[in-house]
Amino acid sequence: MCGIVGYIGSKDAKDMVLTGLQQLEYRGYDSAGIALVHNQEVKIYKDQGRVEHLRELCDFAFCSHLGIGHTRWATHGVPNKINSHPHISNNGRFVLVHNGVIENYKKIKYTYLNEYTFYSETDTEVVANLIEYFSNQGKDTRDAILMSISELEGSYALLVIDQKDPNKIYFAKNKTPLIIGVAYDGVTIASDVIPLAGHCDQYVGLEDKTFGYITKEEIHLFNYFNKEISLKMKNLDLKNNEFGKGDFDHFMLKEIHEQPSIIRHLIQEYFDKEKINISPEIIKCIKNCTKINLVACGTSMYASYMAKYYFEKLCNIPSEVFVASELVYSSPLILDKPCFIYLSQSGETADSIAVMKKFMDKGYPSIAITNSVASSMAHLATYHLDIFAGKEIAVASTKAYIAQIVVCAILAKAVSGQKTNLKNNLSKAALAIEKILEDKILIKNIAKEIVDATNVFYIGRGIDYWVCLEAALKLKEISYIHTEAFSSGELKHGSIALIDRGVPVIAICTQEGTNSIVRSNLIETKSRGAKDFVFAMESMSEPSDDFIIPNVAHYLAPIVSVVVCQLLAYYVATLKGNDVDKPKNLAKSVTVE
Repeated sequence: MCGIVGYIGSKDAKDMVLTGLQQLEYRGYDSAGIALVHNQEVKIYKDQGRVEHLRELCDFAFCSHLGIGHTRWATHGVPNKINSHPHISNNGRFVLVHNGVIENYKKIKYTYLNEYTFYSETDTEVVANLIEYFSNQGKDTRDAILMSISELEGSYALLVIDQKDPNKIYFAKNKTPLIIGVAYDGVTIASDVIPLAGHCDQYVGLEDKTFGYITKEEIHLFNYFNKEISLKMKNLDLKNNEFGKGDFDHFMLKEIHEQPSIIRHLIQEYFDKEKINISPEIIKCIKNCTKINLVACGTSMYASYMAKYYFEKLCNIPSEVFVASELVYSSPLILDKPCFIYLSQSGETADSIAVMKKFMDKGYPSIAITNSVASSMAHLATYHLDIFAGKEIAVASTKAYIAQIVVCAILAKAVSGQKTNLKNNLSKAALAIEKILEDKILIKNIAKEIVDATNVFYIGRGIDYWVCLEAALKLKEISYIHTEAFSSGELKHGSIALIDRGVPVIAICTQEGTNSIVRSNLIETKSRGAKDFVFAMESMSEPSDDFIIPNVAHYLAPIVSVVVCQLLAYYVATLKGNDVDKPKNLAKSVTVE
């Protein structure tokens, strides 16, 4: 959930690492630190707060050509300077940064490190001292690291500097992403490809249970049997300017505005005239299954409900949505021939990866739908589909949600073989979103009416209810207003007790079959003092409605109506003065269970 960057080469490592850490800020963090080699010594700077604060702490009087850095999202221990990374072993020899969670760190303490002093509350400091422990047994650094990671249970991406040989960066990887990029003037190692952009021509994504070291000119990679592994380098075609905000105040607003172009890009990628370009093996996999199990978390889970709708309505295949964090520990009844589809923006979601490994070990096929071809899930899955959304920097997902739904609609059409006008309807949906963006001042005015609310409720039925779930998540994520989504028919079964005078209740009405009953349910809340708002499709709108959504095919309404809700959340958050792109306590890539 945090970020790692390391660099060794002819450039100034300080600038490379600090800039890389800032490019990873979207992942979420509460403290930051950096270790730099200068004159064969390691200098460490770290503290609670943003990378910009870390820049103020660093000594820019010297130039370093080797450094490792870290942004920490607190797991073990409160956010403070002591718990910040890098951590150093008791004798000062080993300095390391770590992403992930060491589940057995207490056992390691009792088994090996009773004589060691610990200054932080972290599991990471245990790893530093464990490497020192094995080094003190006469092992060289590589063997000491191998023996240490062989004892670890959990997830980790580690970068290690040995102060007796400060011309290498050692690394180890299990369950947590780590990527190495190569350029003519050095090597960069990071949690994501973004810090590699503009610097590296090629990269290699590390597999689980591998370790090794990098120098200015070389990469050496080993498995846990200490056997060297050949590198599978891939070309990296990314530029730094792809990750800027442009003329927008926030990444989130920029990404909301990118959604029409992403829909058009998906049409280009997956359609050849009316023919769909999806691997026949993927289509065959789904056709041959008797049930589709959709696995995801958060926003991706809400997109999965639309995927369920498409597969059942178009393909007549029973489908079920599972929360990944629950499915890890509670398996469903599996009969006949299931297929598992995993939706994840980052492709690094720890809970989903754990489920994927669990059911792939049982021999069940998996399809990963992600926004990163270099991700762990894309690598692990039997098959992979890219959502082509481009890098999403804002923590609160917007364009990835829409892209996931579009890809699932295209996939379901391909599997069904039905002749539909999906391609044309997607183009119309892109135009409808552009119309909403043109009218966003109307949404900002609605935001002014709810900015001071303590509670907000979304209501809808069927497809609209699924959009309400995502809409409520967006508002609570960045405005910090308690927001819930209810199936409007369930209000009378208890939830209506929450309605007090002045509480905003927002109804989404885009479906002919449920429009009138949702409006009736909204009147029930209004009679109890609620402040009601209606977002309705043009074809079923009424003069008093608060925002009119341009007409689109009913099954694509969610990718249009949700944009109104994304903008509403954005404007409420900005009116409250919140950090829209980096909301408190949240991380972009949830790489711990």
